[in-house]
Amino acid sequence: MLGWLRAWREQGWSEIDAAAYADAWQRFGGSVASHPQVIARLAELAQIPVRYLGWIEQGELKGAIATWGRHLALAKEVLKREGKRQLFDLGNAEIILPVAADAQVRLRHRARYLSELNLGRVQGLRAQPEGLALAREPEQYSKKFRYNQRREQRLLEEAGGLIRPMLDLSAAEQAAVYADLFRRRWGFAAAGEGHLAEVFARLREFMTGSLIYLEGQPVAIQILYRVEAPGWISLEYINGGVDPQNREFSPGSVLSFVNTQQAWEDARARGKPLRYSFGRADREYKDRWCNRVPTYRV
Repeated sequence: MLGWLRAWREQGWSEIDAAAYADAWQRFGGSVASHPQVIARLAELAQIPVRYLGWIEQGELKGAIATWGRHLALAKEVLKREGKRQLFDLGNAEIILPVAADAQVRLRHRARYLSELNLGRVQGLRAQPEGLALAREPEQYSKKFRYNQRREQRLLEEAGGLIRPMLDLSAAEQAAVYADLFRRRWGFAAAGEGHLAEVFARLREFMTGSLIYLEGQPVAIQILYRVEAPGWISLEYINGGVDPQNREFSPGSVLSFVNTQQAWEDARARGKPLRYSFGRADREYKDRWCNRVPTYRV
């Protein structure tokens, strides 16, 4: 029975190797959650083997997926089943599958938060009730909003606030700051707290953004991962932490402003659209920063 189900699920697909999957991603594009090295490094950490499948038309690779059984690789459901739910956290990341613009692939593996960019290329997608929150372009914010953000940043810096690149810190330092500020903000531990340093080390080349210090102490941090595809830049805001005792200076808001502005400047300098995802569109604060966009599931 299991063999029949896999044959049905993989109908039209052929097994390929990791190198062929990476080639498809580099040619057709993808997102943080589908990036070949992100998948390989986190799957190795989880010790769950990845099965790579390719969609081949007339002898040419037109699309590829990385799978854990009946799910796409890195799926929370598989981690939970294996007792490894607290191993790492990718939030509700947008999944852009590497599929050619002229392809028509059939997807029967379970997945959520599939990108609108795959519509028309991937069959079997159904609209998901909840959408994704993608950061607006700078010009889409009102003049008042931008003025207030710059004012907050100026007041913070005048009070001794310092904005530092995340990569100034080692993975262990990043983990310690994030774990502390997350717990201060929410009152409980961040997902995967025990493995943060190892995860941050494995994904260091994809980490971007800044954090904020006040009087020599970190007061706001955001975990951001960025990858560059041929046609766009994918950036995932996984989660963050902030010291609530410094609320008068709005360090969390200032950090969102700094990080989004820097990301847009970088994307425009490269001449590419930016897909800066705040994850599921489920919080009021995300509506201040983002546009809601549809997402899909299988």
